[in-house]
Amino acid sequence: MSYDPIPDDELAEMERTAIDLARLAGAEIQNSLGRTLSVRYKSGDDDRAVYRDPVSEVDQRCEALIRDRLADLFPSHGILGEEMDPKGAESDEFVWAVDPIDGTANFVNGFPLFAACVGVLHRRRPIVGAIWCAASHALRPGIYHAAHGGPLCFEGEIIDPRGNPAVRRRLAGEPSWADDVHGPWDVRKTGSAAIECSFVAAGLLSVARFERPNVWDVAGGIVLVEAAGLEVHTRGPDGWTEFSTFEPTETSPDFRHWRQALVIGEPEAASQMMARLG
Repeated sequence: MSYDPIPDDELAEMERTAIDLARLAGAEIQNSLGRTLSVRYKSGDDDRAVYRDPVSEVDQRCEALIRDRLADLFPSHGILGEEMDPKGAESDEFVWAVDPIDGTANFVNGFPLFAACVGVLHRRRPIVGAIWCAASHALRPGIYHAAHGGPLCFEGEIIDPRGNPAVRRRLAGEPSWADDVHGPWDVRKTGSAAIECSFVAAGLLSVARFERPNVWDVAGGIVLVEAAGLEVHTRGPDGWTEFSTFEPTETSPDFRHWRQALVIGEPEAASQMMARLG
């Protein structure tokens, strides 16, 4: 697929909007802390008390607010979110991918690793990302953001992550890894793909992998990782390849249902991770 260049002023406007929307969601999240929240579950079995995929009232309120803002600012753009039906997202010209709270299980339990993620796709390619994180390299909440071709920023300031060369064993974001004691990293599982994308981009994690993420989980984070000069790889039918777009597949002809494994991180670490995964 060919890409027409997007004027810098349009990219800048979308990045500013993404930052504003991530900040709006972050404010809603912070204002709700300490309150008893209404929580439902997308899947579960009452008899066995097994519940998965929690959704709080804040998730739904944040996404509704974001959708209202986008309807005013970019009425022709599609919206793909976790909590509500997509709006015009079958078109792949411009689509906003929104996860109002990534890491909801952490959030409803008061575990302070969660994020609000806003990404923009142009013809299924991530071009803008803004992620409000409850924790950051600066030891405070804030927004990591970037646009295609631009630098990685945190709260408006360009950051250039540099690892400490004295640290010989770095950290890796992993959904599961039983034999990590023999691997080249110490493993961390945060419960939030958006947090791990941000932490890889900021240099806190050397590498991370995701087994079957949704588009809204990683769209904004991919932009951050690329802005930091790092690699993004996906595994399709033919094995690991460099990520470029959210491509439809034979089993999922609609790109909205894309769910492929991803590896993100420093080149050497990403290569090691992919080799271990096979």
